Amino acid sequence: MTDLEKHVNQPGRAKLVKKVREKINELGITYIYYQFISVTGRVVGKGIPADHWERTAEKGFQLVYGATANLFLDRHNNYIGYGPEAMELVGIPDPETFVQLPWDKRVGRVFVTCFRNREERKNPGGHLTSDCRGNLRIFMNEFKKKHGLELRVGTEPEMMWLTKNEDGTPTGKGFSKPFCYHIDQFESLRPVFMKVIEYAKAMGLDMIQGDHEDAPGQLELNWTYDNVLRNADRLSTYRQICAQVARENNLIACFMTKPFMGVSASGCHTNMSLWKGGKIKLNKLGNKTLPGVEEVFSYVEGGTNTFMPDTKDMQLPGKIGLQSIAGIMKHLPALTALGSSTVNSYRRLWDQGFWAPVYADWGYQNRTCGLRVSAPGRFEYRSVDSMHNPYLLGAALLKACDEGISKKMKPAAPESRNIYEAQKAGKDVKKLPLSLGEALDRLAEDEVIKSAMPDEMYKVFHWYKNDEWERFLGATTQWDLDTYLDCLP
Repeated sequence: MTDLEKHVNQPGRAKLVKKVREKINELGITYIYYQFISVTGRVVGKGIPADHWERTAEKGFQLVYGATANLFLDRHNNYIGYGPEAMELVGIPDPETFVQLPWDKRVGRVFVTCFRNREERKNPGGHLTSDCRGNLRIFMNEFKKKHGLELRVGTEPEMMWLTKNEDGTPTGKGFSKPFCYHIDQFESLRPVFMKVIEYAKAMGLDMIQGDHEDAPGQLELNWTYDNVLRNADRLSTYRQICAQVARENNLIACFMTKPFMGVSASGCHTNMSLWKGGKIKLNKLGNKTLPGVEEVFSYVEGGTNTFMPDTKDMQLPGKIGLQSIAGIMKHLPALTALGSSTVNSYRRLWDQGFWAPVYADWGYQNRTCGLRVSAPGRFEYRSVDSMHNPYLLGAALLKACDEGISKKMKPAAPESRNIYEAQKAGKDVKKLPLSLGEALDRLAEDEVIKSAMPDEMYKVFHWYKNDEWERFLGATTQWDLDTYLDCLP
């Protein structure tokens, strides 16, 4: 069978398809968004009436291959990745992701996996390698089969709520004042974040905490960690929820990394650990009817956390944790292209007065390093920002950990000093790439991280991001005018 046929006929899927039909009827859903994720993390897809659920679940829908690259033109007016002569992908829904949209209960949402067209001469019905979500599932399953371990991830998605003019353009101001952890400023955004929490809970996110960060209008809301794929789905869902709440409150939900200079940027610290075993826990939402299939509201919990210390030194992870750190440390320069994936990302890394994680080092609770052990049993990759694609980054982290474990690698000693003070004392520490162009060069040299973007995925990513970098280099900005307009005679 083709990859597409295997996916449609996998054990248990027919039962899940029926469960979705039951939810459609029970909840009165009449329309469904079929969604996948583009190279930049954008949510794309099609809408189809719910009457056609069974047919679409089996046959899928078709959409141009170029949708995986946002159907964007490069600066030479060529479609990125795929031209108009390319065939159309087949999107097959994953019924375990079906849930109702809480802001319009007539509408449901389901993620899809993308395949090559059935009539392709080469690899018909094969997995579409430019489908970053499908890639992550494959690598997650391969990693678990090889090591018996599951990567669990928790993200800290900072973002800013901005005000806008009557014409919808940004005013250049955040809604609240830049006071970190200030309850009064948090309170000023209460109508916004309470609606986000309401919608998030209804779409399967187990919200656990939140606060006002130290930029204008900047909030961080967190949910329970889970396996790397489901956490990526929840981060994508969270972004959609914020966009909807912004529409309802006449605000802009800004995930741009650094819209303001002189204050903190929006990071998305990625906490990770590797586990053996565990069980699925259902978040039942009290006595309410679940507005989707149970799998959306389930989390994996328990098992053995292999990152926990295995010596008396509680600041050092266990053997597998240290090997994983070594793998990630080796590949930090290439990983930066995925964690800091836009030109604007590097405004964050240059503005070092705000704890910017620019150094390729690691330590326990040391926020001046690119990687820190944030608590016994997990570590935090810090040079990740709010614009990153979590499916690409998740796949790359699996590849880095795989090498560290497979080769039994050992990291250098952890740094406990402020990294800036350590440098003054003579320590030689390499910086992470400080521009998108440099990061793309480091990625091009790193075969391990490139393997997380197989075949067409790397082609699309490199084309898209290299074009973004070249557009920036070729653009005249306000800085150019301010600096050079009156410099002569």
